[in-house]
Amino acid sequence: QVQLVESGGGLVQAGGSLRLSCAASVGTFSSHTMAWFRQAPGKDRELVAAIAKDGHSTYYPDSVKGRATISRDSADNTVYLQMNSLKPEDTAVYYCAARLGWISTWGTNYDYWGQGTQVTVSS
Repeated sequence: QVQLVESGGGLVQAGGSLRLSCAASVGTFSSHTMAWFRQAPGKDRELVAAIAKDGHSTYYPDSVKGRATISRDSADNTVYLQMNSLKPEDTAVYYCAARLGWISTWGTNYDYWGQGTQVTVSS
């Protein structure tokens, strides 16, 4: 069983930056692809970034490419999402997710989810 706990959300002004953290349970982190999804009210869940277990292969959709950076630290079993140049449309609940296997853009392919952290970007 993988447990994921997100932190770092909050209120930020447009143009600002935020770093989200996701702490994963020990013993399973290194074998999983990790990802960040988000869901805004009334909208579908969207992949924001993903990083494979090798720590090098990453994926970003066009909506955040150049503004988001995902990284993982095996020493403390944590995955990070750095978001820069935030826009009001980035406002959403951000979820950390994990799966065995390669990067997938489909949330249904992820087996474990955190509780989510709210990110609100004011204009």
